Amino acid sequence: MARFDRYMLSQFLLLFGFFALVLVAVFWINRAVVLFDRLIGDGQTALVFLEFTSLSLPKLIVTVLPIATFAASVYVTNRLSGESELVVMQATGSGPWRLARPVVVYGLIVAAMMTLLSHALVPAAQGQLSIREAEISRNVTSRLLTEGTFLSPATQVTFYTRAIGEDGVLRDVFLSDRRNPAQRAIYTAAEAYLVRNDAGTTLIMVDGLAQRLDVADNRLSTAKFQDFSFDITTLVSSNTEVTGSIRNMSTLSLLTEDWDRIADETGARNGAISEEVHSRFAQPLFCIVAALIGFSTLMVGGYSRFGVWREAVIAFGLLIAIDGLRSTFSRMVLADASLWPTMYLPSLLGAVLVTGMLTWATRPALLRRRRPLTVDAI
Repeated sequence: MARFDRYMLSQFLLLFGFFALVLVAVFWINRAVVLFDRLIGDGQTALVFLEFTSLSLPKLIVTVLPIATFAASVYVTNRLSGESELVVMQATGSGPWRLARPVVVYGLIVAAMMTLLSHALVPAAQGQLSIREAEISRNVTSRLLTEGTFLSPATQVTFYTRAIGEDGVLRDVFLSDRRNPAQRAIYTAAEAYLVRNDAGTTLIMVDGLAQRLDVADNRLSTAKFQDFSFDITTLVSSNTEVTGSIRNMSTLSLLTEDWDRIADETGARNGAISEEVHSRFAQPLFCIVAALIGFSTLMVGGYSRFGVWREAVIAFGLLIAIDGLRSTFSRMVLADASLWPTMYLPSLLGAVLVTGMLTWATRPALLRRRRPLTVDAI
């Protein structure tokens, strides 16, 4: 690789790292705020919050990599053009196709990163995240022991406690059970305790009142009690089993195992499995296309002392249009698994556009209207 190629490649990678870091930080902060409020509000520690955010980072990086690739390509090409470095190289005989060589290498490097993330890191992180979420859901402390907040540990069930003592005693407890359509029940107690054993989890309420409403005849029955036990095992363990997901499976498993069996285990249709598999292969190709679109569009504009921001806007519009096609074709594959080749059409279309723009930049006279030759009268 020539020295100028290494110089361009180093600039691409340097700016790519900068844009990727900034974008990941922005997206991470937006997600971390919601995650922090949910986990810390449910009584989890800061270590659990850091663990969850770390496990969500690979998927977040996959989202921002194409954007960072395109942004670095446009920024570096614009700077090299503005400082006349590309003009000097073209004057020495290096055409747009020759100058695109380090861009291709840059796109391949990013595609290799995307491949590693899509096929290995993201499925592993998502699988571990699902396991940890199930463990948190099974934790009674995180689901019920949150003072001053109305919680819904299960559908049609509401729980509230005003305060939690240092000895673990729940003060001023309210429990509403509306799971039986024919009967509504409300329990209030001055104190309550959580007792866990091998049989399950029981809420022991002391000095309280039980109210039951028969919906059919609209009759309300009340009873005071000194102590009352309420089995909440189904409340704290419902929907906490780790269910399989195709997003948590490795690419090798999705390619080698029977899709009908995977569909039975995960509940996913064959179209969803096909879309998941081929999107992991199509995403790295899109990174290469994103880098080349940013470069080739600016090369078409040529040198201008006013900059090439108009071409940069056009390049951004092309990238958005191609990415929109990706979403459209993904929905088609979800509906019909046999349409999986369409997942690669956006990258193919981008490659055709890049080829056309680099050819235009090499021979700009191709699209110019030739003026008719005139002979001056003698």
